[in-house]
Amino acid sequence: MTAAPIPFSQHARALLTLGLPLIGTHLATAAVGLTDTIMLGWYDVQVLAGGVLGASFFFTLFVVGSGFSYAVLPLVASAVSAGDPTQIRRVTRMGLWLSALAALTLLPLMWWSAPILRLIGQDEEVSALAQTYLRIAGWSLLPALLVSTLKSYLAALERAQVVLWVAIFGGLGNALCNWLLIFGRWGFPELGITGAAIATLTNQLIMLGLIVIFVRARLSEHLMFQRLWRPDWEAFARVYRLGWPIGLTHLAESGLFMATTLMMGWIGTLHLAANGIALQLTSTTFMVHLGLSQAATVRAGQAYGARDISFLLCTGQVALALSLTMVGLTMALFLGVPEFLIGLFLDPGDPNRVAIFSIGVGLLAVTGDYTTSDDSKLTGTGALTINGLDVESAYRYPNVLRNLPESFNSIDLVVEAQGATLDIGGWLPTGSNFLNLNNQETQFALSDVIPNGYAAN
Repeated sequence: MTAAPIPFSQHARALLTLGLPLIGTHLATAAVGLTDTIMLGWYDVQVLAGGVLGASFFFTLFVVGSGFSYAVLPLVASAVSAGDPTQIRRVTRMGLWLSALAALTLLPLMWWSAPILRLIGQDEEVSALAQTYLRIAGWSLLPALLVSTLKSYLAALERAQVVLWVAIFGGLGNALCNWLLIFGRWGFPELGITGAAIATLTNQLIMLGLIVIFVRARLSEHLMFQRLWRPDWEAFARVYRLGWPIGLTHLAESGLFMATTLMMGWIGTLHLAANGIALQLTSTTFMVHLGLSQAATVRAGQAYGARDISFLLCTGQVALALSLTMVGLTMALFLGVPEFLIGLFLDPGDPNRVAIFSIGVGLLAVTGDYTTSDDSKLTGTGALTINGLDVESAYRYPNVLRNLPESFNSIDLVVEAQGATLDIGGWLPTGSNFLNLNNQETQFALSDVIPNGYAAN
């Protein structure tokens, strides 16, 4: 007997209950970069340009390494749904291993970033400022990736509220450190961009410490940090197989923004500063979609554990509707009050203020238009992340995904399992036309999941 379908409104409530704390967490995390950009902009436009270049360099490397932390989310969600606490511990531990290895591998690029930036045509002084920032803030990549992994673990357990409060506390601490160290308040030295880097590193270390304390105290049944040094190669391989395509997908998207930043650096310092402001505003709104994506991933993992495809499809529809609503609000702000938004980042007496306005208004319009497709596509990607296979698997199976228009299409989801094909036509929030889920880890009996109204061929 087929279970009665869950009402659309119930899906929406469940997604928002899980998603709002995640969105708040990401917004609190984004507030760190937002605060850095605002305070550096009020300090000096040249320093702001160096900070923008350094932060873009850091973020590009972070998203590459974060693929393993994001891989933990659907794997833990599926283990929770299946009632397997051992698997929760295994995949999270190996996610921490892979995140640490990624951070240590990428760190040298930040230490010697100035020659790399000069090689690709960046201004020598701005490159030197970026390296000054990265030689300190770069060390925060390790705690940042570990925090990201533990955030995925907690989100899959639907304990995202904890991460939200930790992120808020860390964000407030970062703002205070920035104010003290960039401008030299309350007797502290005026360090400029070095102060911003110290604040970033301090923030990540505090967040990691607080989350570790919570996990040890309130989730001790998982024994997460007991014998953490012992390898688990099977779980390591599972997280790695899912994580590196996610990292590459994130690199493909964030690399576009990094390339834009570099090109603006070729034009001039003011263009680089204006681009940094526009991207900071865009990335802040992007965090809403990232939270929705992760909530959709958790719900998709639950759908997999329950072997319920109709559950998955409705999750995708709800996530898309919420994402498109946010896109509309973003466009209204970016096109309606761009001068006000850009003005938040600049000293009212800065002689370059008018020039940056003229550049930034156009950039906000362009980035706002781009978010219409990209942000909602991200949300859909989260909805389709199912226990070891997701849209990012296109990197492993290049013939699987084709035609990625920047639009929303009615797509065919073809599930090949145990020699049968289930053809589903319906709305799913992604720009892809075809997604082939064909993986040993995601194969399951069609008789367990075919809802009424769908036909197996």
